Amino acid sequence: MISAPSPPELAAEIRARHARGATRITAIDGPGGSGKSTLAYAVAAELGAQIVHTDDFANWENPMDWWPVLLEKVLEPLARGDAARFLPTSWGENHNPSPVEVRPGGDVVLEGVTASREAFRPYLAYAIWIETPRDLRLRRGLARAGENTLPRWQEWMRAEDAYIEHEQPQLHVDCIVRGDI
Repeated sequence: MISAPSPPELAAEIRARHARGATRITAIDGPGGSGKSTLAYAVAAELGAQIVHTDDFANWENPMDWWPVLLEKVLEPLARGDAARFLPTSWGENHNPSPVEVRPGGDVVLEGVTASREAFRPYLAYAIWIETPRDLRLRRGLARAGENTLPRWQEWMRAEDAYIEHEQPQLHVDCIVRGDI
């Protein structure tokens, strides 16, 4: 059932969960443009959590198959109680990302497309899926990235469709929220 819990309500549900390692990790998953980042920042603020974005591992050319690096560089170290360290993907020639360190312990929100994928589930204490109409997601994506990215967004959405069809993440989460409100 799709609901509209507030960030404080979600934070309370998350706090009731035990970490599956040294760090309590919450996934916020959904297709591009669904509202994941907005919800992630609000929930992270309630929890005092750090955020890890799957977009720091994905890129236009590799929208889905980057996940082993996130597993190795973030989830496995945090589960052991070690700091996670990685260099985010560069999404363009004018984007020079700085190295990121995520401290172990406490809460971490893993936000982005495929954040609740099967390979990540053993590390997750809580998972959220955001359901948003396709046309609204595309409008949001083009507003953010520019109308000239329409072919890339269409390709990206096909890759997301394959992920959703194969893994059916919405069936394996603790909560489904609306992203169109």
